[in-house]
Amino acid sequence: MNLKIFKIFVFTILCIPAFSLSQIDKQQVGNDQINTQQGGYYNYGSKDKVNIEVNIWGYVKYPGKYLIPKGSTVMDLISFSGGPIPESKLEDIRLFRPKNDSLRTKDQLINLDYNDLLWDSPVSEREKFKNKINLTLLPGDVLIFTGEPRYFTRDNIGFILSISAVLISIGILVVSITK
Repeated sequence: MNLKIFKIFVFTILCIPAFSLSQIDKQQVGNDQINTQQGGYYNYGSKDKVNIEVNIWGYVKYPGKYLIPKGSTVMDLISFSGGPIPESKLEDIRLFRPKNDSLRTKDQLINLDYNDLLWDSPVSEREKFKNKINLTLLPGDVLIFTGEPRYFTRDNIGFILSISAVLISIGILVVSITK
């Protein structure tokens, strides 16, 4: 009898850490995870609210598809995406709003200026959306940051140095061959 009790005691002692560690985790599988990222899909959704899927493309730090709480604004999405990168054209941001029969909206392309969004007052002449500068996002919206690659002085110096190295090497080769 004592051996049986001893075995049960040892088994219990060995199993308690496993049970206690699994309770500390508190990870939940499914859509309840908040602030997760998989590839180009980012989950900032709230488990207590209605969430919508929107996209942000172009010259931002983390482009991709985002699950965000309903009622989020353009600036919220820009913040979630890490903001614009130096190559983006801040005066030419485009919000594409696809046709949605349930919301009775048609395809729309809305041009935005980052300064208007940042300072929440119209810097440029936009009469149509003057009172709606920081628009609330709808399901399926696509925010596009346009831009183009920029070359800086360090890029030009690197290009010039690489061409100079090739020309010097060719010159040394020609001098070596002629002697």
